[in-house]
Amino acid sequence: MSRLMQVDEAPTATANRPSMEAFLALGFRPLYLAGTLWALVSIALWIYAPRLLDGPLGGVAWHAHEMLWGFIITIAVGFLLTASATWTGFNPLKGRPLAALCILWVIARIGFLAGGTAGFWAATAVELLFFLVAAASLMRVMVKGRSRRNYGLPVLMLILGAADLLYLLAALEGDYVLLMQRFDLGLIGMAIVALLIARRVIPFFAMRMVPGLQIPMLTRSGHVQMVFSAFALVAGLLGLPLPMAAALAVTGLISLAQLAYWKPGAVVRKPMLWILYLGYAFIGIGLLAAALQFSGLLEPATARGLFARSATHVHLIGMAGFCILIIGMLNRTALGHLGRPLALDGSMLANHWLMVLAVALRLAALWPSAATPHLLHLAAAAWILSIGLYLWRFGPMLIRPRPDQPQPVQAPLATAATTR
Repeated sequence: MSRLMQVDEAPTATANRPSMEAFLALGFRPLYLAGTLWALVSIALWIYAPRLLDGPLGGVAWHAHEMLWGFIITIAVGFLLTASATWTGFNPLKGRPLAALCILWVIARIGFLAGGTAGFWAATAVELLFFLVAAASLMRVMVKGRSRRNYGLPVLMLILGAADLLYLLAALEGDYVLLMQRFDLGLIGMAIVALLIARRVIPFFAMRMVPGLQIPMLTRSGHVQMVFSAFALVAGLLGLPLPMAAALAVTGLISLAQLAYWKPGAVVRKPMLWILYLGYAFIGIGLLAAALQFSGLLEPATARGLFARSATHVHLIGMAGFCILIIGMLNRTALGHLGRPLALDGSMLANHWLMVLAVALRLAALWPSAATPHLLHLAAAAWILSIGLYLWRFGPMLIRPRPDQPQPVQAPLATAATTR
């Protein structure tokens, strides 16, 4: 009888074990895990151990690069590699090729942090290869699946890679003004990706979660939004600040108008939705702040000069916009693709609120005062707790098979021996 029970229990014992095959089944699994872990580590280094950031890509240049390209864009790549499998019916990367992409990412992080000059160039090379492989993989399945409306996404991935290279070269030259100009190119490129994705998924998620809610997809305004945001990117490349400012202002206003059409009042009791709405709103506000900064209409010496500083629009778009949106998408998309109920437990809700707190504290620290260092430390602590909770809750899920996925039955060795 005990032997029979051993055979019956074998599938249950093995089904929930970590599995490399499951971990490398879709792009979001390793890249969500790697990106969030690095988000925690990189902020801890930047705030609590900045003396360690003394390489060719050091100090604020390293911090800005690793937050945008090392974290935010990494999460976007993970999302796109996963979503494209749904859109086209073909998985762009899995198994060993996906593992190889992740190894490129790891080499880049190590090289930029501790590799010296040789490490910097090696990291630059493998990071560019990371973007090239991701873009090629996306384009392959878009063409194979005839997903013509998404052909622009691999191109945007290449643009983000090109902006990365320009930023890294400026960092090596030590030209801070040029560095920030090129960082803005990456920021705007990522904004185009974020606006494009969010405009599609937020209405879809909202209508699925709120019974009877009907939201227009706003396709026409979305096309106008994409045209103006792309024009802003081109104007930035050509060094035309006023046209760039005008295009960013239009893009930001369209974003806020779209949000109003999405009936935000209907989602205030749905944390899984309002976090996405809030992130999208901050992207729009941040684009308007960027327009003010690039226009030169505000003098830094005035009380309104806060909006004449590049740090303001960078943190409004990059942290308040992208990172609030990301923490919501990390929870929502991981639950969906892992076959879990679409409901937040206490830890998931806490990581939402901690991220909002981190953003509020970081934005408060933009105004110079004696409290600024303390606000920065508190913001970093809230950030680390938020990301840490995500890793604690989702890390075990990301390395295991879906609970609804059939698992091969493998009898234990002792049981197998008794059946011979």
